[in-house]
Amino acid sequence: MNHKLIAPSLLAADFGNLEREMEWFNRSEADWLHLDVMDGVFVPNISFGFPVMQHVARLTNKPLDVHLMIVQPEKFIGEVRDLGAAVMNVHQETCPHLYRTVQQIHEAGMKAAVSLCPATPVSTLEDIIQDVDVVMLMTVEPGFGGQKFIEHSLDKVRSLRQMIDARGAHALIEVDGGVNRQTAPLLSAAGVDVFVTGSAVFGAADPAAEVTLLKQLVNG
Repeated sequence: MNHKLIAPSLLAADFGNLEREMEWFNRSEADWLHLDVMDGVFVPNISFGFPVMQHVARLTNKPLDVHLMIVQPEKFIGEVRDLGAAVMNVHQETCPHLYRTVQQIHEAGMKAAVSLCPATPVSTLEDIIQDVDVVMLMTVEPGFGGQKFIEHSLDKVRSLRQMIDARGAHALIEVDGGVNRQTAPLLSAAGVDVFVTGSAVFGAADPAAEVTLLKQLVNG
């Protein structure tokens, strides 16, 4: 895949001005909108739920990448599908029957993404890598925005890229956490396809221009 994707994370948006935030997002070169759902159980924070996501879904036609940092994410496959989501992203750590969950996401007509926390090795996906569309590596601990990028995540990306290529799998590699002008080119060189970015974009003076710059850096 030559064309690498930028997926701004709604978690970093100004929730008092969602219409304005979505206005620049829609005219930007951003590819996906990343939606971080937290339950206060799997991760120590609570973010937003389906009413907010339904509102946002009406404000954009770009693909939604719904990242469920929650226990029992399989209970919400229908609701995520009804949002019109393109990608449903579940955590390996919360899915004891991951193969079945992946199949159910596919049956609902969405791409199946599986996320790994920083301490979870990529080897846990060896037996399912050919069945998933996206693997997302958390490059910070899930649950809070604005954390510092974990440097050895680059080695983890390389290991995952090796596994995907060796198995002849088609999964895209996505990363979430600490993605900015400095880390994005390093991650791209290691083999990342999709870059979730929060405060680096939403906190920029011109968010749409920042997306363009990041796209140039990762596709360079």
